[in-house]
Amino acid sequence: MGEIIGMVKVIVLQGKQLVVRDFRTSDPYVVVKLGDQTAKTKVINSCLNPVWNEELTFSVTEPVEELKLNVFDKDRFKADDKMGYAHLSLQPIASTSRLKKVVNVSKGETRMRTVVPGSDNCLVRESYISCVDGEVVQDVWLRLCEVESGEIELKLKWVDHAASAKSNGKR
Repeated sequence: MGEIIGMVKVIVLQGKQLVVRDFRTSDPYVVVKLGDQTAKTKVINSCLNPVWNEELTFSVTEPVEELKLNVFDKDRFKADDKMGYAHLSLQPIASTSRLKKVVNVSKGETRMRTVVPGSDNCLVRESYISCVDGEVVQDVWLRLCEVESGEIELKLKWVDHAASAKSNGKR
């Protein structure tokens, strides 16, 4: 594993039009992976448009790895059903955080970069990386792969390594 260059806070906001894996509905949860780090959201019972609004934090190392999401339907008596997966490159937000250090960004919100749907992500539409009151943030809608339907909304927040070390009392 390489040197830690920062942290990314992944806020799993909501799902939209998720697939039915039980009789008429599903009990979805999201597993988020970055390298060998894994975290998951709570289960939302009987819902195809769940709202999680949960924050999961990951260390980011060089080289920057891809963020991977898997959505599952929680089952009580058998293995959980797959409800799709998605992936997103963290390279754009990592490089924008480096750019922010060079460019003097004033208070308020400044759009710094546009990420378009492509082979290195599962974006539904263009995603913007902005500097909001000193924080580098990215709002994304990801299309779930290998399923009939489903999208997941995330908000990513970048925390520079120096800032995260300072807040943890390290230097």
